[in-house]
Amino acid sequence: MDDVILARALHVLAVLHWIGGVAMVTLVILPAIARLAEPERRPALFEAIEGRFGAQARWSVTLAGLSGFWMTWRLDAWDRFAEAGYWWMHAMVAVWALFTTVLFVAEPLFLHAWFRTRAQRDPAGTMALVLRAHRVLLALSAVTVVGAVLGAHGLLL
Repeated sequence: MDDVILARALHVLAVLHWIGGVAMVTLVILPAIARLAEPERRPALFEAIEGRFGAQARWSVTLAGLSGFWMTWRLDAWDRFAEAGYWWMHAMVAVWALFTTVLFVAEPLFLHAWFRTRAQRDPAGTMALVLRAHRVLLALSAVTVVGAVLGAHGLLL
């Protein structure tokens, strides 16, 4: 069972880095960019900062997924996905799948190009949209993290 303990520690570390980074971008970096940079400079500044975190987030999201799968497999916890009380298991998979899709599929295939095109046309509106999207992602992530911690400690709704 030592491998499950290690997997849980790695899982928490990965989620801490990933969702903590999303919180930093959403609550600190995007508002600072909005206050400090001219509207035309905001998209490029955001891409410069987000690009560095995005590369790190791909590692964290991957580690969270692998460690989560490992724990589910080792604990034979698949039956939790059939019980409503374990909604947080579904939420973890859904949030992970959403970020994985954005980081590994949408960003490389079209999201960066869409962002640049839209930002050239409407930099302030594009940044407002990015901030709203980040707020939604952070809210979903926060609810999931709280639900997972409560659920892992026995509180099933």
